[in-house]
Amino acid sequence: MAGGAVSNSTYTSSPSNGKQAGNYLFPFILVTSLFFLWGLAYGLLDVLNKHFQEVLNITPKRSTLLQGAYFGAYFIMALPAGMFMNKFGYKKGIIMGLLLYAAGAFLFYPSARALNFDFFLLSLFILACGLACLETAANPYVTVLGPKESSEQRLNLSQCFNGLGSFLGPVIGGALFFGGGKDDLTSVQLTYIVIGFVVLLIAGFFYRTQLPEIKEAEAEGEAVMKDERPLFAHKHFVGGVIAQFFYVAAQVGVGALFINYATEYWQGTSNEKAAYLLSAGMVLFLAGRFVGTALMRKIAPNVLLAVYAFVNVLLCAFVMTGSGAASVYALIAVFFFMSIMFPTIFALGVKDLGKHTKKGASFIVMSIVGGASVPYLMGVVTEKYSTAISYGIPMLCFVVVFYYGWRGYRRS
Repeated sequence: MAGGAVSNSTYTSSPSNGKQAGNYLFPFILVTSLFFLWGLAYGLLDVLNKHFQEVLNITPKRSTLLQGAYFGAYFIMALPAGMFMNKFGYKKGIIMGLLLYAAGAFLFYPSARALNFDFFLLSLFILACGLACLETAANPYVTVLGPKESSEQRLNLSQCFNGLGSFLGPVIGGALFFGGGKDDLTSVQLTYIVIGFVVLLIAGFFYRTQLPEIKEAEAEGEAVMKDERPLFAHKHFVGGVIAQFFYVAAQVGVGALFINYATEYWQGTSNEKAAYLLSAGMVLFLAGRFVGTALMRKIAPNVLLAVYAFVNVLLCAFVMTGSGAASVYALIAVFFFMSIMFPTIFALGVKDLGKHTKKGASFIVMSIVGGASVPYLMGVVTEKYSTAISYGIPMLCFVVVFYYGWRGYRRS
């Protein structure tokens, strides 16, 4: 989805020598595959929006319920997934997530047979419940699968595969769903059946692979340890939850109606070509993470967050003009400046929470539910006014992100 968040908690595994570090390679590859899997699921989502509008004859407003089901599942499943993993361990939590993912993917077959959009929503909801489990577990696993000194490098590497999945999703969807003028759901059936079997295969590898135990270690400074304030008394945390809600809302909204926008305002653009343009946006999103990480060595994260958010406010304002190819290029550029927002807001929001760090992180993950509401509102505005005007909603969301990077991040 939005990309793996940067955790401020410290996790430890059993001491490792060189031999043990080598034994972490295969588990690391398995865990990194999870980042790719949820990136792929998200990348296909925006392509399904347009495809279902045409094949199932539904409105853009109704098609955005796909995002509602997808991100609503994150909101509902985040805390239960955490509780399950605290009781039974992260490995079982990952396997449960993969099984739910596969079950939701397989349900796409009967959904397509029935040509029932509501059944698709249920299938996607089950699939996304599995993704919520995977995202809850993946970050701490990546941090311990190797030397502690290189934990951030491993996390960034894994996040790159999330971006790769998000890029390939629209490419696959554009070629299979729209290629050759397809006007049925056969390709959707086959795509998700293949995904389901791949996910089951990876679940089998996890079942047969021994993974290190993860224990959270206290790593906060003395001043933080003495801070006895309740979680919601930390204003920067509350601001982080709000900013993350609006950021994810903006990110999902920007992608949800992208294909509609490109085909409407760039004359002669087909659905397939628009899907490839969406992939170009995902490439910029991936590149933006590398560029942003490098810039943060010289620029404070909150400053970079504010600058990027301000640029996106300006870009969305231009997108609202519906100025042909130029406005489509502006919309593609928005992806680059969104790239650093999720992990940066996350890291700023949980900073110096001490004993509340883990709980605070759960609430910030739950704020992903913002992605369930804004696409629908954009659909309403599209039907009443136009697709271009609907991009005023993400613009307002980026204003909130800008304020958090400017002032809201400050710790009281």
